[in-house]
Amino acid sequence: MKKFSTLVLTLGMLMAVSSQVEAKGCIKGAAVGAVAGHVAHHHGVLGAAAGCAVGHHEANKKQANDDNKAAQKH
Repeated sequence: MKKFSTLVLTLGMLMAVSSQVEAKGCIKGAAVGAVAGHVAHHHGVLGAAAGCAVGHHEANKKQANDDNKAAQKH
């Protein structure tokens, strides 16, 4: 029952946040995270959530770096 409660809570939080977040980097990160989570004792959903967050963060960093490079050229 504890696993089910944790899963429901996690999915609820993801659904609340997912409507506010752009998908940049999320799909790729989620795929990698899901595979890694599945290999690490069948935690694919948690791995996908974490991978999505990390992928989105990395995409934002790349976008900021690209914006800075473009601003320096002009």
